[in-house]
Amino acid sequence: MPRQHWLSVLARAPLDFLEQNLGPLAEGAHQWLRPAETGLVMVRARAGGTGQRFNLGEATVTRCVIRPDVALTGSRQVGVGYVMGCSHRHALLVALADALLQESALHAHWYALLIAPLAQMQVHALARQQAQTQSTRVEFFTVARETGSDRGDEDAP
Repeated sequence: MPRQHWLSVLARAPLDFLEQNLGPLAEGAHQWLRPAETGLVMVRARAGGTGQRFNLGEATVTRCVIRPDVALTGSRQVGVGYVMGCSHRHALLVALADALLQESALHAHWYALLIAPLAQMQVHALARQQAQTQSTRVEFFTVARETGSDRGDEDAP
């Protein structure tokens, strides 16, 4: 799987899941290439989903870049972590997972342990959200639609 995919899955992963699977490894030595820092990013949207772009607002993001200890990963891969919110620990765990997934000898193990279950959880959560949204959907009909008139002329012969 491409790195972009696993970084996307990791960025939306719950902290407790990452802590359970990577917490002890994060206590090991690692070199901070960019210490965890929190800042703001501009969130952009499109009018109607396809129209003109506009600035919707700002969101808090935490990022970091690490190089885990060579004894941990078997190489000197660099891991990056970006997460929404202010959790430095969450960004560190994402960066650690990224570094582990880049190592070819460890990739299959960490993919099966982290990415596969997280991706499945996220797909199920999205399906639940879509089902809930669909159940509250309201259809609006106009009188013209109900009478079959597409122009809305009630006086037309």
